[in-house]
Amino acid sequence: MTPTTYTRFLRFLQDELAISTDSLAFAQRYREQDPGPLPMILWQYGLVTLEQLDRIYDWLETV
Repeated sequence: MTPTTYTRFLRFLQDELAISTDSLAFAQRYREQDPGPLPMILWQYGLVTLEQLDRIYDWLETV
C-alpha cells in the first residue's frame, strides 16, 4: 500500500468507521512488534466489529 493510500485508509477508518486515534495508534504499535494486516489486528483486539471488518475489506478492494 502506497503512503498516500495508507493515509486515505486511515482517514476512512476514522471518518467512516469512527475508529479512535488511540485505537489506531495501538494497532500500529502492535503491528510494528508483530507484523500483520492492520484490519485483522483491529478485529483481534475488539477495536472493530465483524461488520466493520467487512466494510474495511470492501474499501480495500476498491483502491
